[in-house]
Amino acid sequence: MRSFAGTVVGHYINGQWGSGQGREVIEVHSPSDGRAVGAVVAGTAEDVNKAVDAASSAFPAWAQTSPAERIRLVERLIIEIERGREALASVLTDEMGSPLAFARAAQVGVAVADLRELVAAARAHDSEWEVSNSLVISEPVGVVAAITPWNFPLHQISLKVGAALLAGCTVVLKPSEIAPLNAAMLAGMFEAAGFPPGVFNVVFGNGESVGDPLVTHPKVDMVTFTGSRNVGERISIRASASIKRVTLELGGKSAAVILDDAHVGDSVSAVLRSAFANTGQTCAALTRVLVPSSLRDVWIKQALDESRKWTPGRPEEESTILGPLASAQQLERVRQHIRRAIQDGAEVVTGGAGMVTGLEDGAFVYPTIFNNVTPQMQLFHEEVFGPVLAITSYETIEEAVALANDSIYGLSGGVFSADDARAIDVARQMRTGTVGINGAGLDVGAPFGGYKQSGNGRECGTLGFEEFLETKSVMGARKP
Repeated sequence: MRSFAGTVVGHYINGQWGSGQGREVIEVHSPSDGRAVGAVVAGTAEDVNKAVDAASSAFPAWAQTSPAERIRLVERLIIEIERGREALASVLTDEMGSPLAFARAAQVGVAVADLRELVAAARAHDSEWEVSNSLVISEPVGVVAAITPWNFPLHQISLKVGAALLAGCTVVLKPSEIAPLNAAMLAGMFEAAGFPPGVFNVVFGNGESVGDPLVTHPKVDMVTFTGSRNVGERISIRASASIKRVTLELGGKSAAVILDDAHVGDSVSAVLRSAFANTGQTCAALTRVLVPSSLRDVWIKQALDESRKWTPGRPEEESTILGPLASAQQLERVRQHIRRAIQDGAEVVTGGAGMVTGLEDGAFVYPTIFNNVTPQMQLFHEEVFGPVLAITSYETIEEAVALANDSIYGLSGGVFSADDARAIDVARQMRTGTVGINGAGLDVGAPFGGYKQSGNGRECGTLGFEEFLETKSVMGARKP
């Protein structure tokens, strides 16, 4: 397994690795124990210019490369990722605290699944078709700026970069400065797969020094971003000055609606798994649960019992299912949310803001469940991005739907019922981009994205691929 400890990784631009010598660096620390696990060069606007120039120069030839050749190269990339699964999982565990077993199966495994579904979408795509008296042609958007988060970094890179490259676009990636090392490893895999220079470029750095000049660069045609709602707003405003295409996958405060005929044990297990996996750092997590008053007490009792399985532990241990939060800063944010919920009058069922015994040197927090959370409380509305679940009871299905939709977000949701028809009827009423029935999780072959302030555009599968295409009508023409 590759270790980045003691090294400084330079940018990957035009098929070449830059030097870290004499440059300002961003150190990466394990959130489990604070040890240094590597460092990357802190990028500048000059680095962005070089990367965008490389992507712009490479675009004409890459856009004319046959879809079959682009698919072949992405399939080679999949092989490289699978070969490096253990090394990637280890790096993700080091830099953002993902439990090793989860990193292997979900962080890396889902990234591979993403690329396979995108390959299938590209293979099925018909780039020319006739409409009325015109030939309609789909073409790549151009140079894409991809800005990705730290919570599922490899998954998000695969969705954005994989779709863009298969569509014929070239890419400049700015990975999160909190978890950049997996992107460095992935860049090496792009190189090994044989992608031409300039088609895929990586610039490390923060939002101000790299993100801003990237989203405003005149040669960037499209920006795709996953992250917080506030940063997404800023990117939209900055990119709109040059009318760039922008896709955003932002926050969520997703509700699980438990109907009165749901299996309590199954719904408890599924909701806690959604809320606590990845230490709650999942944009689509079910973090509000709406329970009929008649089931509230039994649901809470079983949730308390189930929560005991989610014991915080060192992420490098195979048995750990709940690792640290990704940083000390994130730990403090989560603890502030917990304190505020207690101040607002929510009832603590389990957990709290205290330090985890025996793990005080890391960014660990107890999984926390609150009862009697009302729409007047901050916890009901604000995304915590930690293992914190809010329980609210309801009397009628109409009230449950209204509570589920009482959010500025609309990214995900869930419905639990013994009757699929009842569950689907409620799902149709929820103003959210995805809904899982009885615990069904992410389907990377289906469109993923949000309503309202959870963003715009879609990722995954066919619609995720098509986000990176422009449509041209050639009037008076026919297919040859």
